[in-house]
Amino acid sequence: MISINELALELFEELAEYPEDFNAVFHQLDNGARIVDCGVQAKGGYAAGKRFTEICMGGLAEVSFRMGQINHVPMPFIDVNTDFPSLACLGAQEAGWRITHEKYFAMGSGPARALSRNPKECYELIEYEDDCDYAVICLESDTLPNEAVMQKIADGCNVDVANVCAVVAPTASVVGSIQVAGRCVETAIYRLEQLHYDPKKVICACGSAPVPPVKSDSTKAMGCTNDATIYFGQINLTIDGADIADYVDKIPSNTSSSYGKPFYDTFKEANFDFFKIDQGLFAPAEVTINEVSEGKVYRCGAVNPEVTLQSFGYL
Repeated sequence: MISINELALELFEELAEYPEDFNAVFHQLDNGARIVDCGVQAKGGYAAGKRFTEICMGGLAEVSFRMGQINHVPMPFIDVNTDFPSLACLGAQEAGWRITHEKYFAMGSGPARALSRNPKECYELIEYEDDCDYAVICLESDTLPNEAVMQKIADGCNVDVANVCAVVAPTASVVGSIQVAGRCVETAIYRLEQLHYDPKKVICACGSAPVPPVKSDSTKAMGCTNDATIYFGQINLTIDGADIADYVDKIPSNTSSSYGKPFYDTFKEANFDFFKIDQGLFAPAEVTINEVSEGKVYRCGAVNPEVTLQSFGYL
């Protein structure tokens, strides 16, 4: 069986050995844990953002960049494709582990989640277990973890702390903008899970989203990075399951009652309480589906250039 931690470890090792090639900074703590700073104090960039996203998806995706336009405004786009969508997205990339210790906080994603089984029901759904002596985790945080935090991650994964490898970047950074936009495919797979559609029926997936500009603080950055997919994420899914026809119209973000304005504004109106926001908003803007058993194609949703540009600050 595929070990997503082993695959991600190979990507991490190059990043750790040649951090200067990625505008990153390598740290090894006294307890042996290894950290690569991709944006807290380091500059980061496209190479680091690509590697961060690939590690986050357990080494099971290809990531690239291109220049595109939204209403004639030129900007970079990220393209992501994977032949293992449920494992790469739900088993690794989903930000399903809140890492807290004293004053430290980070959203944890990446293959280490599979060792911690966090959350357990996710791995039961996709029928996956990883067996690896190393844990590779991606931390979305404004600060670097200390030895106690890395020990807590090691304990959660049941590995030696010297075998814990972390890549770290704040939301408000170049790598932060890239890796959140790089979750475009994940939002589609996650939405199917929310709708109680079996994500294992998705054979392969491909998606794109604009890379948003870096904002001045994490809350504003969280707004525009989410909007990259909510209002302009375009996803193609290849599915073996004729029953997808019953779910198509429920997938895109424009079916949500919270749809229609930049996420930061919606979040602010909800007093910055995620639970007051309709979870159906966290979905891609437009989805096309090829259902292979009957040879049918479906299309749902639409991109929203105006709200995207407003969120990014171009309007």
